[in-house]
Amino acid sequence: MASHDGALSGQDSSQAEMMSEMCILVDSSDGKIGSDTKLNCHFGSGILHRAFSVLLFNGEGKMLVQQRSHDKITFPSIWANSCCSHPLDIPGENGDPAEGAINAARRKLSQELGVSEGDISRIDFRHVGSFLYECRWDEDWIEREVDHVLIATTDSIVVDPNPNEISDFKWIEGEEIQEMFSGSGEWQGEVIAPWFRLLWNEFLADHYPNLENIVPVDGVVNFGEVSIGGASVDPGQNLMMAIGKHREHVEGVILQSLSKMKQERLHGAMSHLFAGGGKRLRATLPRLVGEAVGDAHEGHYTLGASIEIIHNFTLVHDDLMDQDPIRRGLEAVHVAYDDSTAINAGDAMLAVAFEILAESPDIEQDKLGFLVRSIGEMVRNVASGQQEDISFESRDSVSEDEYIEMIKGKTSVMFETCAGTGAILAGATQEVVENMRRWGLNLGLCFQLMDDLIDITGDTATLGKPAGSDIVQGKKTLIAIHALNCEQEMPAFSEAYGSGECSDGVLSKAVAELEESGSIEYAKNRAMHHHAVAHSCLDDVADSPALNILRELTDFQLIRIN
Repeated sequence: MASHDGALSGQDSSQAEMMSEMCILVDSSDGKIGSDTKLNCHFGSGILHRAFSVLLFNGEGKMLVQQRSHDKITFPSIWANSCCSHPLDIPGENGDPAEGAINAARRKLSQELGVSEGDISRIDFRHVGSFLYECRWDEDWIEREVDHVLIATTDSIVVDPNPNEISDFKWIEGEEIQEMFSGSGEWQGEVIAPWFRLLWNEFLADHYPNLENIVPVDGVVNFGEVSIGGASVDPGQNLMMAIGKHREHVEGVILQSLSKMKQERLHGAMSHLFAGGGKRLRATLPRLVGEAVGDAHEGHYTLGASIEIIHNFTLVHDDLMDQDPIRRGLEAVHVAYDDSTAINAGDAMLAVAFEILAESPDIEQDKLGFLVRSIGEMVRNVASGQQEDISFESRDSVSEDEYIEMIKGKTSVMFETCAGTGAILAGATQEVVENMRRWGLNLGLCFQLMDDLIDITGDTATLGKPAGSDIVQGKKTLIAIHALNCEQEMPAFSEAYGSGECSDGVLSKAVAELEESGSIEYAKNRAMHHHAVAHSCLDDVADSPALNILRELTDFQLIRIN
């Protein structure tokens, strides 16, 4: 038997304990050839073993999907079918493959989903086929399975998930299922388990919702080696998984930190925007950097929470200054409460952000001064950038250099600070810290310039606001600055720019003129310059899966525009 000493170090104790369970080893035709621990089946190159996947439908025809626990050792935080695990080398599960899979499913429906024995006894299971696939999670962990597909139907069922196994669950049907697999709607940015994609496309897609029409498939369908996304990896998917892995931890720190405010109305105002969701990129970025350049630890969650709270403080005040009514699909704080409360909430958030840094037992005192100074400098630069942006509104002309300096303050400095402080907290050398600060600064510049491009070239559904809104609002982006200094006549752009409102036809012509004049290409080239500089900074970091996540982040906005 292979030995993988230290493989479970730092893992959740309950999950690690289950790694001693004995899985059934099989050949590519699903013939049993022995047994080995769950650990040995999933670590390193792995060993081909038997698995099952349940798709549970209730009396309304809705399918249960689950988000795997953030504490899972393999494929944490991703969304999967109702229940998926392994028949074990025990009586009742190690005989006939279909019967063993069903018996194992009954066991796991109780252990994972908290389904009662009475409810389980009323479930009708159908075995519709099996498939072989291999999918690597990271450099240590892998899935190599012959997966047996079980359709389970029942009139009614009560689900009480085990939080150590499942972070969230939903009952979905019809268009919701299609949105899940396409990554649209509320599923945007979520990662779907590779085995779930494979089995849905192979066994159910052509028959849903008429499940009775499914004809069981003989033999094992062999997909061979696949990526996280099934047939192919969606760009940015590993990044989303990495963010998802840390998001729950840092959000816990955020909510606990805001609870310091005991005044009920003010606490509600401070917490308001966090209910609107968000990727928590800034909150998780210090941890992602720490993992790539040094020793990441719990202090990175406190640091990320501090910066995220400050980021949201700036949004509260920005919305008030701009009198924007909506933020993240919610009423802005000044609308949900009032102007005075919004100001007070922002001030209190800023105070809490520094307070939690000073109190953290996971942040060494010799690093605290650097963190406080860096974050204080960040807040000052954000305020300066915001004030410059306000001044641009009343000015007839703004230079390219002035615009770049403004977005350094409003956007880039926060990325720069996340990267630099994340590195110093991980114990990196000053040289590495400065390199990561440079990476963060150029990443932020690329992000903002790409955002300007996406506003012009994107579609309304993707943006969540009208496409081309920067034009009609007369914002002095790099695209507009180039166009305003262009000698080429641009009548549609002149009509639309700063108009406050114009027809779709005029706006479409204005965008075409920006293309023809080279203004869009000019801004894109500037963005690509900062993108290249950011990647060159990462060239000086040792290769690792954590570094690959930072490279995906560097490419993130390019994914949206290409």
